[in-house]
Amino acid sequence: MKNNKKGGFTLLELLIVITIIAILSVALVIVLNPSETLKKARDSQRISDLSTLKTAIGLYMTSVAAPSLDGQTGASINTKCKPTPATAWGSSGTYKIWYSFPGTGITDVALDSSTGTTPAIQPTTTAAGSLTDGTGWIPVNFSAITGGSPISNIPVDPSNTIADPTSVRSSDLVYRYACSLSPLSFEIDAQLESTAYTVTDDKRASDGGNSTLYYETGTNLLILTGASPSVVATDF
Repeated sequence: MKNNKKGGFTLLELLIVITIIAILSVALVIVLNPSETLKKARDSQRISDLSTLKTAIGLYMTSVAAPSLDGQTGASINTKCKPTPATAWGSSGTYKIWYSFPGTGITDVALDSSTGTTPAIQPTTTAAGSLTDGTGWIPVNFSAITGGSPISNIPVDPSNTIADPTSVRSSDLVYRYACSLSPLSFEIDAQLESTAYTVTDDKRASDGGNSTLYYETGTNLLILTGASPSVVATDF
């Protein structure tokens, strides 16, 4: 007679298997680092957004007879832009910095300057922030381009947050924009957050701009100045 013996896992074997699975799971989490992966994905979106905006504004500037980069028209056209990229912001509030952060919550009075000067800001409502008709957070009327706007909406930062609107800092995750009159040009900046793009391959240090605190793009990267991380910086 044949003796059939049914076998199974012992408690020790089960514990060993569970321990191995736990170790592999921890190792997988460490290797993949989901938090870093999400940060890198947001950074990739930021780089893509700024590239899209640079192309769209460039098309607008070459397609429109009298391009306005500051939302002004007639005799006031581009008066909110700096006269030259090197012009100091000054305390008069004449020249503006625009932020993707919506609303009127920014009350900081020392934006984008380590000397405490006061450029003005131009807030937009949440509803209008992405519009391409000149009322969006970037004051360019893309609808004036023959054939219509090349973009369906003006992108905002994937996080789009300012930790403290009374003290805007370079670490805040928002886009910022400013323009210059002579030559007519613009700059758009973003903050990056992933180790991949701020340490391993620091895009902020290799973008050709004058600040290592931001990822800069545009036709003139000297318009927006970068303050040190300990000093209130610009954004909105």
